[in-house]
Amino acid sequence: MKKSILILMSVQFFIYLGFGLIIPILPEVIVQQGLSEIHVGGLLTVYALASFFTAPLWGALSDRTGRKKLIIIGLIGFSLSFFVFAIFIENIVLLYVSRIIGGIFSGTLYTAVTGFVGDMTTEENRNRYMGLLGMSIGLGFIFGPALGGVLGNISLQAPFYGSGILILLLLVYASIVLKEPERVGEATKRQLLPKGGATFWQYRIRNLFLLSFMVTLILSGVESTFQLFQITTINITPLQVGYLFIASGLVDAAIQGGVVRRIKDGSETKWIYGAQIVTAIGLLLIPFTTSLLWAGFALSVFTAGNALARTALVSLTSKESGGKYGTAAGMTYSMDNLGRIIGPLLFTGLFTGIGGKLYYISAILAILSIVFIYLYRASKKTLRTTAA
Repeated sequence: MKKSILILMSVQFFIYLGFGLIIPILPEVIVQQGLSEIHVGGLLTVYALASFFTAPLWGALSDRTGRKKLIIIGLIGFSLSFFVFAIFIENIVLLYVSRIIGGIFSGTLYTAVTGFVGDMTTEENRNRYMGLLGMSIGLGFIFGPALGGVLGNISLQAPFYGSGILILLLLVYASIVLKEPERVGEATKRQLLPKGGATFWQYRIRNLFLLSFMVTLILSGVESTFQLFQITTINITPLQVGYLFIASGLVDAAIQGGVVRRIKDGSETKWIYGAQIVTAIGLLLIPFTTSLLWAGFALSVFTAGNALARTALVSLTSKESGGKYGTAAGMTYSMDNLGRIIGPLLFTGLFTGIGGKLYYISAILAILSIVFIYLYRASKKTLRTTAA
């Protein structure tokens, strides 16, 4: 099992590394070609859309045909998307094609990997292994923009060629080492709306789902516009963006590993209030950028608030789920995906019209989203008593 879980962790890492890799490169590609900034949002959105709508189909297929086969197919398709992006980096139509291919096969990999872990684990140890996959996802988000920025300093194509080759090497290793698992646990696949998820919307937990959507919406909006704004303000380079995302990634890790452990049971809502205020402060700082140091400081403040809100929300949602942890996690994941679909297109559209002023709007949204926690606390319709 140890070899298998290491490979599966590597696959998850590369899925989210691939998502983050493009963040410091894409704005530079669009600006150099003199295209509208809206394409930055469009290329991020089509990736999320392709993954969101095809993942349930891949999940059903992996239930019938097996996990390993789908992982192999997914790695082939995912590596292809990187090579297409690198080769046709000056063709906007084929860039969209490459992003759609990447989204489709990232959905393949996500569902096959989570299904693989579901098959080979029991109820007792499943959370542990799912936690390892979650750690891999977090590392991918941290190192993706960093690697994209550093390799992008060599050439804009270099990060994509490098990632495509690494995924092909992982493909060879996985095809040799991975064995189709015996189905010890329940097969798990990603659904658009998790089975039984509609019930949640009758209870106050729905406010936590809506807040999760808002938190991810704002995060994806910053990811898609931050570099565009800094190019016009301080002429930032992809390498410098990579450094900034390394710094903010370390802040994220510090929040996850240090601050979150101090959150006592029952105090989550207070921490979320504070987190959204810190998020808003970070957003308000961005338009006043005059140097790379200030840009890094503003991004790190925003990241601290956003990371704290996300983690506290996950903890509170699991406690409020009435014991239906998996279904609640699936619903949160779906809401996060909706945020990643809508956010980039919405925020880049605003950026083309009002520039850096969109961060004032983002800060207002961060503060207004606190109303969901107020509504959550005001409601007595909870699933916790149901679980008891």
